Amino acid sequence: MATKMDAYWMPFTANRQFKQSPRLLAKSSGMHYWTPEGREILDGVAGLWCVNAGHARPKIVQAIAEQAAEMDFAPPFQMAHPKAFELAEKLVEITPAGLSKVFYTNSGSESVETALKMAIAYHRVRGDGARTRLIGRERGYHGVNFGGISVGGIVSNRKMFGTLLAGVDHIRHTHDLARNAFSVGQPEHGAELADDLERLVTLHDASTIAAVIVEPVAGSTGVLLPPKGYLERLRAICDKHGILLIFDEVITGFGRTGQPFAAQTFGVTPDLMCVAKGITNGCVPMGAVFASAKIHDAFMNGPEHLIEFFHGYTYSAHPLACAAALATLETYADEGLLTRAAQLQGYFADALHSLKGLPNVIDIRNIGLVGGVELAPLPGEPAKRAFNVFLDCWDQGVLVRTTGDIVALSPPLIVEKPQIDRLVGTLAAAIKRCA
Repeated sequence: MATKMDAYWMPFTANRQFKQSPRLLAKSSGMHYWTPEGREILDGVAGLWCVNAGHARPKIVQAIAEQAAEMDFAPPFQMAHPKAFELAEKLVEITPAGLSKVFYTNSGSESVETALKMAIAYHRVRGDGARTRLIGRERGYHGVNFGGISVGGIVSNRKMFGTLLAGVDHIRHTHDLARNAFSVGQPEHGAELADDLERLVTLHDASTIAAVIVEPVAGSTGVLLPPKGYLERLRAICDKHGILLIFDEVITGFGRTGQPFAAQTFGVTPDLMCVAKGITNGCVPMGAVFASAKIHDAFMNGPEHLIEFFHGYTYSAHPLACAAALATLETYADEGLLTRAAQLQGYFADALHSLKGLPNVIDIRNIGLVGGVELAPLPGEPAKRAFNVFLDCWDQGVLVRTTGDIVALSPPLIVEKPQIDRLVGTLAAAIKRCA
């Protein structure tokens, strides 16, 4: 029976094009999806940067089913359930040292909103209430709520929605094709771009700035890596001026860069860290903010019967999400998945950079098991060349992701070398056909 498609307004989708030629997924397991017709699709993007352990993992499936039968929901305000505490303890075992407090959300967008509110409120409870300004970065992606698109820097996500939040500014992005094209791993040039924060300090004064938020690796804008020394320099400038540093690790968290978190890969620890996606392997919506004890403890004042932080969600620490996350962490640990990208990144990098020299390939970027291939746009038709490549790969049974004229790859961490070969080989053939 044909699926009716009129009622569903799809997110981040060319709805009219899709409904003329639908791309439907009906089943998943391991590294693959299957269409309703039974056609096998190799998953080259871990669903949407989130299915890090591969699809339909038995421990996670079982944990969700058992939890649904035992207790489907527990109110998170002035109440709790044991798995929320158990999960928090297990999470802080793998976070960078110093990030010892966990606040639960339901998505990356909510994690960002939570971290921004924490940052502003932190300064206020310390008597530094003039620090309300938030600094994002050009080409940054921090979800789709008003706080996230305000500090974010992707034009298409911002232009339709009015003036957004007041008191937000942006530092420059780090993408530098002229100096860093075809870098393997972190680019050599651009650490000085962190000094752009000093420009904003001079403009606004540090006493008005609450926090700076960046993705360690900017994912949704096309896999932009931090130049060597950049994050270290940004951390130092924030410390110098009493500004909080927030990392958005919604994409990079849970093994994508070769360590549990990109903060550990790059050796820079933020004051707040936003996560989601891989926390439950994408099985149940969930996110979290990891905070330092310094930030948490600043709120723990006043009468003990009063709420310290007026923020939260109906589904914070949802029992099914906590059960899924605990089983996900167990699966990661059983198979060494949080560091597996470090073992495969050399092979992945060699495969990816073999695309250099193909028609219209103007840059290739990689770290861990995430890569970006930037294509020259078709004259007068931005994003169409990459979209054509995406459709070609789909026809050949491989799922990739595009953003603008950049093709992004982020396969599940269980990927094997022959699957990397097929993924990159299919992409190469598509690029040639779409030249």
